[in-house]
Amino acid sequence: MRTLIGAVTAVLMISGAALAAEAEGQVKSVDKDKSVITLDNGKSYKLPGEFDVDNIKPGMEILLAYDVVEGENLITDMELPQ
Repeated sequence: MRTLIGAVTAVLMISGAALAAEAEGQVKSVDKDKSVITLDNGKSYKLPGEFDVDNIKPGMEILLAYDVVEGENLITDMELPQ
């Protein structure tokens, strides 16, 4: 029984880790109405509802963590320049 639980836990940890991703780059555009930013690589990322979009400007270098949910890149964490 202990081996089965360990195997299930390992599978869950691996599948959960596969959902998280990171991206970094320069902000190309900010859509304040949709709370979406697009990086210079052309990929778009949705900001959490409570995030102040005014803090993000085109040209900024950012690092972000995101999860893909129903085909949409949802930002879970972000590091902005100081």
